Amino acid sequence: MDRQKKIEQVVVSAQQMRDIEGRIFAAGMPVAALMEKVGRLIAHRIVETLHATSLRGCAGILVGPGHNGGDALVVARELHFQGYQVAICAPFSKFKELTTSHLQYAESIGIRRYDSVEELLAHCDILIDGLFGLGLERHLTGSVATAIDQINQSSLPIISIDLPSGLHTDTGEALGTAIRANYTWCLGLWKLGLLQDRALEYIGNAELIDFDIPLADIQAVLGDAPSIGRVTKELAIATLPLRRPPVTHKYKQGHLLLICGSFRYAGGAILTGLGARASGVGMLSIAVPESLKPLLVAQLPDALIVGCPETAAGAISSLQLPENTDLNDFDAIAVGPGLTIEATPTVEQVLKCDRTLILDADGLNILAKLGTIPTLTQRSAKTILTPHAGEFKRLFPDAGDPVGDRIGAVKAAASISNAVVLLKGARTAIAHPTGMVWINPESTPALARGGSGDVLTGLMGGLIAQAQAAENIAIDSTFEIFKQSDRQITIDAIASVAAWWHSQAGIKAESDRSVMGVDAFTLTHYLLPVVSELRLVGSN
Repeated sequence: MDRQKKIEQVVVSAQQMRDIEGRIFAAGMPVAALMEKVGRLIAHRIVETLHATSLRGCAGILVGPGHNGGDALVVARELHFQGYQVAICAPFSKFKELTTSHLQYAESIGIRRYDSVEELLAHCDILIDGLFGLGLERHLTGSVATAIDQINQSSLPIISIDLPSGLHTDTGEALGTAIRANYTWCLGLWKLGLLQDRALEYIGNAELIDFDIPLADIQAVLGDAPSIGRVTKELAIATLPLRRPPVTHKYKQGHLLLICGSFRYAGGAILTGLGARASGVGMLSIAVPESLKPLLVAQLPDALIVGCPETAAGAISSLQLPENTDLNDFDAIAVGPGLTIEATPTVEQVLKCDRTLILDADGLNILAKLGTIPTLTQRSAKTILTPHAGEFKRLFPDAGDPVGDRIGAVKAAASISNAVVLLKGARTAIAHPTGMVWINPESTPALARGGSGDVLTGLMGGLIAQAQAAENIAIDSTFEIFKQSDRQITIDAIASVAAWWHSQAGIKAESDRSVMGVDAFTLTHYLLPVVSELRLVGSN
């Protein structure tokens, strides 16, 4: 993997970024030189992105008291020298020394300075936000808060440098108020706050401006195994089973058992099965109530549909597998969509097996009812839990706030349960018991539809079954690593890539059909085009 692809996976806190920059400066890089480099990169990106539209008028530069303001002033100067109209507003009385120098120079070369944000808004067609960047922790009040509210009420496009002013670098929280940017150009490395659900209404389209931080400095601060990472296309290519050996058979490509569905929620079984089929799993078995068997056969003729005894209300009353078959014959098992709480005895039975197990929907509700921690600590095999915030609170009432502190909460839940925990959301977070957290950086509200999670459960189950059954596979139970030839793939990476694949399919479907046109059944048809594109990229 080349440097740029590695950089895209790295996520840092404010303190980690300070430590990395400290190493760069200690090695001899002048702060002023880095500011020049960053400012020029941003100016180039502005021209590249907006030259044909917003830059026909005046670019307004909002200048803060720190080095974020200095970066903004370099941008102002560079745009001015390229012939664009530029004006600045620096609504503070004190500035850092380097920022003061840039401010004086900007005025000396004829860049107009307005005394108030209100004046700047009246004369500009685009705003560059350089008020506050890395490490802001105090709430914004008074005239600064008023100015930001005025900016947000304007209709001007806004580009924020590093982070929208007012956002907490780590939590993504708006500290009293924050600028709602159209673009956020994060400097050097991705900041944790930009990957939090609560930040999404502020950051707009986010991208990384790489200013060539040495990998050695990143490694020195974060270690060989960073604790937080972004799921990227490159991780997907490295993880997904895109190629198969020329001589193989269906059981070498994974055998997945789905246990799902009821008379009331028959669609859950169908959608989970369609998600699993799209994964490419070699053999798919689906256990449903006996009365649903004809419906599942019609929808998934390639799957082995196992009809089970059912309750009076149409839920699975007991798991009845084919003759000479038991749970150990499967590479992975996914349980939950559409089951209802009446299927508790079946879930209890499956929890006792030694197969890799994915629990979703009513599988999670039943687990919470049984007692999450006491139940999971008795399992020797790997477990993946896929809750949304409400289910998370029922499963882990003492693990933290899955809305306000998603990263901390999911990390704590994985640690105390010894399970991989996938916390669903606009930025799905996946935690391994060892402390590693992956964040899916892209999604779409089009996936906020009933049944979308069922598709993800099937897709993930199929991927894990394939990894488990892959030729020449060995499993290191200490670190839960799947070893395929020269590749080492962790179970949390597989879960993360399933979430990424699922969201990319949603994005692709939304592009074709609009947000309102992406129902869960439609979503299943967009899963294979995503992986087909990955195959083309991976072969280059």
